[in-house]
Amino acid sequence: MRRVLAFNYVLKGPDGAILDQSDKNQPLPYLEGAGQILPKLEEEIKTMKEGDKKVVKLSAADAYGEVRDNMFMDVPKEELAHLPQLDVGAHLRLELGQGSQIVRVSKITDSHVTLDGNHPLAGTPLEFDIEMMLIREATAEEIQHGHPHGIHGDAGHHH
Repeated sequence: MRRVLAFNYVLKGPDGAILDQSDKNQPLPYLEGAGQILPKLEEEIKTMKEGDKKVVKLSAADAYGEVRDNMFMDVPKEELAHLPQLDVGAHLRLELGQGSQIVRVSKITDSHVTLDGNHPLAGTPLEFDIEMMLIREATAEEIQHGHPHGIHGDAGHHH
């Protein structure tokens, strides 16, 4: 039996600052085993029951990975000349044959722009404060589609 689980969360960085959180009335639903949340987080919360609360601490490697040097690329500045506001910290969508990737501008010199393809939270240990709100059996359609259709398996779902 595959399940749909929905939880409220507060995501904190290593300094305790809140990086993200669910809206109190909008817990995050996911289909078990569909790869929709971090694998280590899914493993840590799969035994929770409705109403349970748990703090899950993930190392950077178990969260979004360590910063990888091979995810940085230097691009000649003229190749990005068509972009207005090119600033350090800006995010760009690169179209790469097999789809697109979001990269962050990490450095700008007179001749080159350094783009960082690492996840924005790569290299960051994370802490999730989890409250399990709902657990139910997944519908056949949800399993087929690979994601939950709302918290209660609402039939009004469209692709």
